[in-house]
Amino acid sequence: MTDAYRPYTLVAELTYRCPLRCVYCSNPLDWARHDGELNTATWLRVLEEAEDLGVVQLNLSGGEPLVRDDLEPLIRKARALDLYTNLITSGIPLTRDRLARFRDLGLDNVQLSIQDVSAPESDRIAGLRSFDRKLEVARWVKELGFPLTLNTVLHRDNLDRVPEVIALAEKLEADRLELANTQYLGWALVNRGALLPTRDQLARARAVAAAARRRLRGRMEVLFVTPDYYSEFPKACMDGWGRRFLLVSPTGQVLPCHVAHTLPGLTFENVKDRALEAIWRESAGFNAFRGEAWMPEPCRSCDRRAIDFGGCRCQAYHLTGNAAATDPACSLSPDHGLIEAARAQAVDEVPRSFIYRTPRAPVGG
Repeated sequence: MTDAYRPYTLVAELTYRCPLRCVYCSNPLDWARHDGELNTATWLRVLEEAEDLGVVQLNLSGGEPLVRDDLEPLIRKARALDLYTNLITSGIPLTRDRLARFRDLGLDNVQLSIQDVSAPESDRIAGLRSFDRKLEVARWVKELGFPLTLNTVLHRDNLDRVPEVIALAEKLEADRLELANTQYLGWALVNRGALLPTRDQLARARAVAAAARRRLRGRMEVLFVTPDYYSEFPKACMDGWGRRFLLVSPTGQVLPCHVAHTLPGLTFENVKDRALEAIWRESAGFNAFRGEAWMPEPCRSCDRRAIDFGGCRCQAYHLTGNAAATDPACSLSPDHGLIEAARAQAVDEVPRSFIYRTPRAPVGG
């Protein structure tokens, strides 16, 4: 193991519980079966071990992390360890007083999800009446002096409203706007037929975002994440398997990404049983797709193999049944026809209903 595999970011998935039912959620399809959340003492130990390992940034995530009543001691510990701490939230369970406590304890940033630009559309995607509450929380964040990141997951239903999303972010005085196109795993893969946009939709939205990025430079950072389904080459998922990110699930599994636990044949160890450093460096799950030895052709001889690292292992598995396959999102993949077929289906304008996030896997999921 070399310094090429040093984690900089810990994603602490504190819980799978959430008041929202978003149709693109990356949480497990059968998330209610993953019970037995880590207690506060264990999370405090995990933060210490992560800092010892080199982690400098902490993302408090979920589910909805605010449903836990121990965020205060976690934020206090993160500040003592000098970790840059970001709360990733829907905002729904938050109170202004609690947010003020987070500030006093050392929370650095708040990332708030907003699904669309008006209540009917936003609430439809979230599966809960929540839009007006989110606007209120966004105002609290700015009033209390936090940097505000707004995150809007883009898809077929809202891509044509990217100009309005940008205008809303300006009105709320966001410091950063993440226009993150849906990545089709978890519940998003279940709903792919309803969510996948057309190429024309994506091109128009990308042009609008690029113009806004130039216009707002120095005032608001605008990030536009293109979906793999419309890229010539895939992105380096999580900056490469087990290179820079580690994720600890609500039950203590240590994972290289949000969906890695769905890959058959891989064993991911638990912080209840072993120290974080040993898991990161020695576990079979983390070492499975590090380096290049696992790569098939065309990845093995491709000049991009140290750029995209073969793409997303989870996407490869859920589309081909083989986690070691070249990511079908790559135009060079022998399975790229699966992506082309999905794009062709997206041209169909017939409205499709959503399958909402529930505690049990959908039929056929």
